[in-house]
Amino acid sequence: MELLLVILILLSIIFVSTLNHHRKSRLPPGPIGFPIIGNLFELSQKPHESLAKLAQKHGPFMTIRLGSITSVVASTPDAARQILQRNDDACSSRPIPQVVTALKHPEAAILWMPPNQTWRAIRKALNIYLTNPHKLDNLSHLRQKVVDQTLEFVKKKEHVDIGKLAFSIALNQMSNTFLSLNVTSYDSDNINGFKTAIETAMEVQGKFNVADIFPVLKPLDPQNIRRQAKAVFGWLDEVIDGFVTDRLKGELRFGDMLDSLLEYSRENEDHRFNLIHIKALLVDLFIAGTDTTSNIITWAMTELLLNPDMLSRVREEVNQVVGKDGKIKEVEILGLPYLDAVIKETMRLHFPAPLLAPHRTQREVKLGNYIVPTNTQIIVNAWAIAREPSYWESPSLFMPERFLRNEVDYKGQDFEFIPFGSGRRRCPGMALGHRMVSLMVASFVYHFDWKLPHAKDEMDMNDVFGLSLQKATPLVAIPIPLSLK
Repeated sequence: MELLLVILILLSIIFVSTLNHHRKSRLPPGPIGFPIIGNLFELSQKPHESLAKLAQKHGPFMTIRLGSITSVVASTPDAARQILQRNDDACSSRPIPQVVTALKHPEAAILWMPPNQTWRAIRKALNIYLTNPHKLDNLSHLRQKVVDQTLEFVKKKEHVDIGKLAFSIALNQMSNTFLSLNVTSYDSDNINGFKTAIETAMEVQGKFNVADIFPVLKPLDPQNIRRQAKAVFGWLDEVIDGFVTDRLKGELRFGDMLDSLLEYSRENEDHRFNLIHIKALLVDLFIAGTDTTSNIITWAMTELLLNPDMLSRVREEVNQVVGKDGKIKEVEILGLPYLDAVIKETMRLHFPAPLLAPHRTQREVKLGNYIVPTNTQIIVNAWAIAREPSYWESPSLFMPERFLRNEVDYKGQDFEFIPFGSGRRRCPGMALGHRMVSLMVASFVYHFDWKLPHAKDEMDMNDVFGLSLQKATPLVAIPIPLSLK
């Protein structure tokens, strides 16, 4: 009873001090909320949707308070531009959620790392070895091999779980790019281990955690989130550690990303970029790259199966660039306008990261007419921005043609569509992810016709919130091989 009284007193002090801080600063308007808990009851299991509704009342910049955490939420393109472009440096830090402390080396996780010297060294390495078009071209044959091998397997199947299929391909494309080997397959014994670990890692990092808003509860881990995270991160750490250890023991070099990072670490010891950072980086890239890519593929194929005329149009476009040998080349499909439009529209409607990873102000900053204090959490509701009716016609409909009529791109300069973020914290795997998605969608559509085992109106379009939006139920389809010349 005494402990409960102490906790209530502490929470009351936090509430009063936060409220006074709110009044003294010139924060944006927002819902008033309740003592201690703030606006907690105004958020649903899909906070991106709840925040979008609140923003309609309170404006493009809105202040919400959850426990001891005050956040400023941006819900329009111009609001996002002010944070991610005009005040990029001031807003480029990160809050550290409790779940991150479950990592073996949380200080080395690039997603949550502050923009310090080590972070800049890692981003430089990624710019050289991951986002560089020449490097991606040189390793494209490895990703192509993975797709070709899997297509032969699919021809023998009566039905497939497209999400699981896309996951196995994406995981092996990532592992070939980084490690020059396959780590799983659609029907292997370890595929479910990888899938569960990676999906859980994405889910717990995006999940609401009461311990984050009431720090006094962190030692109790009341929702068991840290323990879940520790289990899956530990499993992935062990897997990656094995690959890196084997590479260091051997004498062969493959010219893949692991070799490049090892060489880069030897050249940049002054930045303290070492094996710990390499292993943590590979875990981050495997998690984000595999999950995001497979989710986009799942949603793209879902929409194409619901719109057969669109599927046929993609197939016709791919047919025009496929050579006589029937081989799809990654570099040749990147410029196909309708395929590109389908992928963009998929990301707009089924946003890869509905709430971009939160930012935190490094110093006091002016956003619009408001003054936001140092160490304030900033949330960009990219999902709401991509459905803003004043920017998007019929925003809830799947209409790839809209991207044929405009020049809006996903690279971070068009703030009405920022699936990979923008500015210095933009997703470093954007270019690789786009190549992987394009190659998979083109290959699935070119080599197979697809039938649903049920009526189209029975399709479950619900999603599950996390760092990414996963389809709530698997997409199972019947592949019919096409005899194309």
